[in-house]
Amino acid sequence: MIQDERNPLQQGAYWYDPEKHGVSFAIEVLRAVRRFRVADAAMRHRAQAEMNVNETDLMALRHLIACERQDRVASPKDLSEFLNISSAATAKLLARLSASGHIRREVNPADGRAQRLFATQSSHDEMRDSLAATHEQMMRVVLELTGDQQIAVVHFLDSMCAIATVPHAPKVPADELAPERSES
Repeated sequence: MIQDERNPLQQGAYWYDPEKHGVSFAIEVLRAVRRFRVADAAMRHRAQAEMNVNETDLMALRHLIACERQDRVASPKDLSEFLNISSAATAKLLARLSASGHIRREVNPADGRAQRLFATQSSHDEMRDSLAATHEQMMRVVLELTGDQQIAVVHFLDSMCAIATVPHAPKVPADELAPERSES
């Protein structure tokens, strides 16, 4: 392929024109987001390998631990909804996690039929051993930011999450992607 320096696709800018409206540095922000997503996926893959679970199993365990921290009790239905999987897939997941000692199931004492789900202490320990050092390093980076910077990052990431969770984000013309910046 012949290199064309004016072709944004070859510059890694995808469909953005880096010469329009200050989009050039915005592209760097999006590249940084992509790099973080790749690094985050690698971190999760390491945790999966260390815990001998697959991606869905890890997501389920993290959800159960989060529920416990919030004093909420998870049910198979809650887990199905969180993971966006069928009840049959949830049943297989729970059987696998139960057999591997990652979760325990209890009968709900309120009705004697429904299940309550909990991560086992060994799952808590494995998760902590696998991710704690990385999470501590991440916290140190965040604490280096000023309060205003932290607020800006939260706003940015929440906005990106809102866009990413929409099945088909509305198309925005390229010339509306970034406002012109005033030189001050």
